[in-house]
Amino acid sequence: MPRGTIEVLLVSAKGLENTDFLNDMDPYVILICRSQEQKSSVASGKGTEPEWNESFVFTISDGASELTLKIMDSDTGTADDIVGEATVPLEPLFMEGSLPPTAYNVVKDQEFRGEIRVGLTFTPEERHDREFRVEEETYGGWKQSAYTD
Repeated sequence: MPRGTIEVLLVSAKGLENTDFLNDMDPYVILICRSQEQKSSVASGKGTEPEWNESFVFTISDGASELTLKIMDSDTGTADDIVGEATVPLEPLFMEGSLPPTAYNVVKDQEFRGEIRVGLTFTPEERHDREFRVEEETYGGWKQSAYTD
């Protein structure tokens, strides 16, 4: 499995289901990659069409196969509501190196709840394997002689 860093550009979301009945939602996103978790800023009063344009960096080691985006609605006084979540498979990213901002379906209770746009960039870790280091190039064992008459 690839090792390195993934930069996630959280762009925007649209068509989200409004979980607030009286006013516009205040959505934010929790980005999860294995045991790492990061949180976006709250798009206050942006409702069902929020824009973030924020970047997040995750360190990837063996076994990371997907990025989960949980969209939440920030509520004062009560627990934040889950709007839905999107799962981004990382395999295409490892093969391509970067993916332009792409829309991923937001799902809750197995129902479509809108879409979220994210762009991804993968930077592989530089490997420092001592076994494969070549000390000096040789060409068939022949060396030019420094002998002169």
